[in-house]
Amino acid sequence: MIEMKVMGIALDTRTGSPIVVLHDLDNRKALPIWIGSAEASAIIRKIENISVSRPMTHDLIVQIVEKMGGNIDRIEINDVEKETYYANIYLTKDNEEIVIDARPSDAIAIAIRVDAPIYVTANVLANGSVSCDAAKDEEEAQEFRNFIQSIKPSDFEKLLKHDKESDQ
Repeated sequence: MIEMKVMGIALDTRTGSPIVVLHDLDNRKALPIWIGSAEASAIIRKIENISVSRPMTHDLIVQIVEKMGGNIDRIEINDVEKETYYANIYLTKDNEEIVIDARPSDAIAIAIRVDAPIYVTANVLANGSVSCDAAKDEEEAQEFRNFIQSIKPSDFEKLLKHDKESDQ
């Protein structure tokens, strides 16, 4: 397992779909995962420390787990099949480990709320990561870095505005 952090949210320039981008702790590999707008919004809200008046779904899940005496220990993105990623959320309650199947986007949104580590299997990285190592495929790595660096929080104003309107 390789520990990764959320680098940020990007938009696929071809489709407009949000992408959560994870990177390893050495910044050598990045893993882009295409996600839904609601999950992207939840991740952005946490990254940007945007508060809302009522608990959103991922905040509610964290509160339920904690009120029931559990802890969210980590998440693992452990498989990819035909461009569909799979993840597990690992909880502990009364010294018992509980594993819950989840979409990676939901698992990530939950993990960042409690500062739980995010792990990715070597198999997933081998099948979906982009090398950020300049020595390997410099053109692809530079293109990816340029794409990530060009994304600004303001690119998501429509997304956040749409989510805010749908919450009312």
